[in-house]
Amino acid sequence: MESTDPVDMDEIPATPPDLIIEGGVALTMAQDPGLIEHARIFISGGQITDIQSAQTPSPLSNPETEVIDARDSIILPGLINCHTHTAMTLFRGLADDLPLKTWLFERIFPAEREFLDPETVYYGALLGCMEMIASGTTCFADGYFFQDETVRAAHETGLRGLIAQGVIDLPAPGVPDPAENLSRGREFIERWLHFSPRIRPGLFCHSPITCSEETLIRSMEISQGHHLPLQIHLSETAEEIQAILNKSGMRPAQYLDQLGLLNPGLIAAHALHLDEKEMDLIRERGVNLVHVPESNMKLASGTGPVSRMLRRGVNIGLGTDGACSNNDLDLFCEMDTAAKLAKAVEHDPTSLSAGEALHMATVGGASALGLQDYIGTLERGKRADIITVDLTQPHLCPLHNPVSTLVYAANGGDVKDVIVDGIVLMKNRKFTMLDPDPVMAKMREMAKRIAP
Repeated sequence: MESTDPVDMDEIPATPPDLIIEGGVALTMAQDPGLIEHARIFISGGQITDIQSAQTPSPLSNPETEVIDARDSIILPGLINCHTHTAMTLFRGLADDLPLKTWLFERIFPAEREFLDPETVYYGALLGCMEMIASGTTCFADGYFFQDETVRAAHETGLRGLIAQGVIDLPAPGVPDPAENLSRGREFIERWLHFSPRIRPGLFCHSPITCSEETLIRSMEISQGHHLPLQIHLSETAEEIQAILNKSGMRPAQYLDQLGLLNPGLIAAHALHLDEKEMDLIRERGVNLVHVPESNMKLASGTGPVSRMLRRGVNIGLGTDGACSNNDLDLFCEMDTAAKLAKAVEHDPTSLSAGEALHMATVGGASALGLQDYIGTLERGKRADIITVDLTQPHLCPLHNPVSTLVYAANGGDVKDVIVDGIVLMKNRKFTMLDPDPVMAKMREMAKRIAP
């Protein structure tokens, strides 16, 4: 099937209108100051130009300036989903309550071979992008197939993303000959490298057991040649550990290190079954990890030594994985799960605090994607990727501690406003860039073909 129509570059204004967000409690995630009462944030050209504390409404010198009323709200950096497969909303609920190997090889891979094409990926990604916006995610890292369509969906919805072409040494959707996986991946990068400052292309190697040594090495070389990070699944299951041991005599992190993949340009998702030497190696090499607790729990893959890694100084972002192994893309739920799971596993209520969970979803995520100079905190000079959370809901009252409230009480449905690059994507729970109803109707129609 031919790709869907090219992106309309005029849909999002090149120069966003001036915008002011005022009236709420700003949780900047920056060290100085971290919390600002009666905040007023000025945005121009997609950039935060000033942050103030002022109890009176701002005098508007420009009648075209848009104002977001954030009274009775928490204002914070947009959340960053560091690991997902956005178009897999197509398969939400299709193959639940199965072991990972059965789920992947007997249900998901066959479904992908039969049903994935540019159209299904486009609509699946479009739905996933809307779901992320509606739950406060402003930036995401994605790896899948037919990724031209995910780029299109991200652009049309206004999200920021690291969108990677999946690489696997098996026949894959859009790449039936595995010998072409790297050439297709390189072409994808070159096609989109200078498309938009909000969107970066990349490569996503499926795992060390589904990609050969040559594929792994060349993927990193291509990524480094374009100054882009490489994404991979790492140590997701005990079976993977044993397979790599049988193949190389080494554990997965040591195996990747021997191939030259362990470096600050690697984003490794899951990382559940690391031993002490592997954790030290990852810290020494500056690898960025992504914790995906809900998917890990649902597939019974493991829990991961997250607190021990954080204590070592390893940077960790937070991800949801795809909607068919989670089954949602709500990072608020993921923060809550991450903090509580660590406490239960370690039998320690101080393990993985609410602050650490929120840090992973903002500052840690920005660092993992190499975007720490642009997003992740609310500071003068940063890009205006900002969300507000409505505090008028009963379950968010009273507000003793904004961080604890966000992590342990809030959910994605409490997000009121979403801004990316200074452009309002959702205002008072209403999408501004597109109508969700036709997209959901199309997805229901597609679902009848997938599971009649």
